[in-house]
Amino acid sequence: MPSQSIVADPSAAALFLVLTIDDSIDGALDNVRDVLGDFPGLVRTVSFRHPEAELHGVIGVGAALWPKLTAAPAPAKLHPFKELRGAVHHAPATPGDIVLHARAATPDMCWELARIVLDKLGTCATVVDETQGFKYFDNRDLLGFVDGTENPEGQDALDAVHIGDEDPDYAGGSYLIVQKYTHDMGAWDELSTEEQEKVIGRTKLDDVELDDETKPDNSHVALNDVDGDILRLNMPFGSFLDGTSGTYFAGYAADPAVTEEMLTNMFIGKPEGNTDRILDFSTASTGTLFFIPSAALLEDFEELPLP
Repeated sequence: MPSQSIVADPSAAALFLVLTIDDSIDGALDNVRDVLGDFPGLVRTVSFRHPEAELHGVIGVGAALWPKLTAAPAPAKLHPFKELRGAVHHAPATPGDIVLHARAATPDMCWELARIVLDKLGTCATVVDETQGFKYFDNRDLLGFVDGTENPEGQDALDAVHIGDEDPDYAGGSYLIVQKYTHDMGAWDELSTEEQEKVIGRTKLDDVELDDETKPDNSHVALNDVDGDILRLNMPFGSFLDGTSGTYFAGYAADPAVTEEMLTNMFIGKPEGNTDRILDFSTASTGTLFFIPSAALLEDFEELPLP
């Protein structure tokens, strides 16, 4: 089944939009259904004008919006983002009905796709989070470490992100968890390179995982070692005007429980209390879970039964 374009090489630019929908506005849900059905064609329309920019567009639906759009049963693993509140660290759950993830070689392509989608949605859509990401040197985050090294590749990546026969009505779809993390760069820069490497669990210069004797059990790498794969399409972001910078986390998976286990290890700890050291320098301000329909389901969205 044709899927939305999730598995692809890293892009130089990305735009993440999280939207809420005011269904009290006349025609709002019809607008949303129309945009979902038109979305694969909109990506093709924008991409055709500059194919060398390699535009990839993904759209998804949150748990609260799904039953307002259709009487079809919800995807098996679709649910609100699970807030995590540990003794020290907090992963909040924040509103989100629609997510748009656009990425390309140039930011204008992301902007154009988002502009068209928002224009078609009209006044019923409110942007509650906008993050423009950029490639930083050799796919590093702003902490200076390569991000996404452990992503699966090829068929392994496709298997990791795409729903299969376990939920046949939504095969080819995916789940996406997004979070915005802001970094305390002042505190981070006070650490020596060796200490930073122990926080992450990899070497900074050449991106080699530390051996088990050296790698702390509260390092980011150690606590993200779970049974199952996700595809991380994280991007750095920042604003000199606001004085903020960080990482926008975007984790795609066939089963969001894999991502949720990683986040539980980070925020609650494994064992409880042994939390991810990176959270001493990086704070989550958003958290939302979305179902990502297959391209085929989007194109047939109008055929789903109305609520």
